[in-house]
Amino acid sequence: MKHWQAIAIFTIGAGLYGFTPIFAKLNFSAGYSLAQLVVAQMTLAAVILWSIAFLKRKRLNVTKKQAILLMLAGTCNGITGVFYYSAMKYVPASIAIVLLFQFIWVGVLYEWILDKKRPDRLTIISVLLTLLGVFFAANVVTGDFSKLPIIGIVFGLLSAFSYAAFIIVSGRVATEIDPLIRAPLMITGSMIFVYLLFRPTFLLTEDIFQTYWLYGLGGALFAAVLPPLCFAISAPHLSSSLATILGSIELPVAVIAASIFLSETVTFFQWIGILLIIAAISFKEMVLFHVKKRRKKLDISSAK
Repeated sequence: MKHWQAIAIFTIGAGLYGFTPIFAKLNFSAGYSLAQLVVAQMTLAAVILWSIAFLKRKRLNVTKKQAILLMLAGTCNGITGVFYYSAMKYVPASIAIVLLFQFIWVGVLYEWILDKKRPDRLTIISVLLTLLGVFFAANVVTGDFSKLPIIGIVFGLLSAFSYAAFIIVSGRVATEIDPLIRAPLMITGSMIFVYLLFRPTFLLTEDIFQTYWLYGLGGALFAAVLPPLCFAISAPHLSSSLATILGSIELPVAVIAASIFLSETVTFFQWIGILLIIAAISFKEMVLFHVKKRRKKLDISSAK
């Protein structure tokens, strides 16, 4: 896969994740619980991904060790959903998003620790631009965030650490396995984690035809089906730091989607933040592209 193709696929997957707050807000406003939303989301995601693998007639050519590693890696997705949605119950959505987006520097930190690879100057500039964009896009400038519950802040920060871990393991664990098998195995691990955490006995004691399944379906498609598939396909071809920065496209999508579907007002500062995030995403790649182009011209001229 070409580098630009991997970037495009990963960016699409991260952007789709930006639609998930819509379904979370609709779920909570309808009076449903966190357990109902997350259980429905992960159950439907597992059914959809395994159905795709079956229809594509993909063979389960994985060892027991690979399957276990992929399912363990997949729990990061379920953990992120639990922490992120939990934060939304205690703090404003804009603050929950800001806290989640600390995954940008967390991801760079993970790469530094795991690979002993100190971030270069371009990466640091991209991260700083992205965090500045997050600050504006999440409407921190005009918001009143005094007396925020500590538990909401903790949940939000934990979601950042787990989401950064999910992005990294997507590009490192059993990358030789077909993405259409990797994705369902990972989401199965996430589903098992959610079932163990919430013990959803309500599935047996209430009417199965509840509206939260509809919200769960939306969450499944935009958080647990399409993004993991995109990440499974593209992440192995990208560095962890670049994947982390590309993941920030989620916030502009979340802001614009909330404006369109939830009629939320997008302020001037939020538009500035969106432009800063887009600039941060393209900054490093544009610089590297021009450096490579210049080197290529120098090589051609020296060859002559």
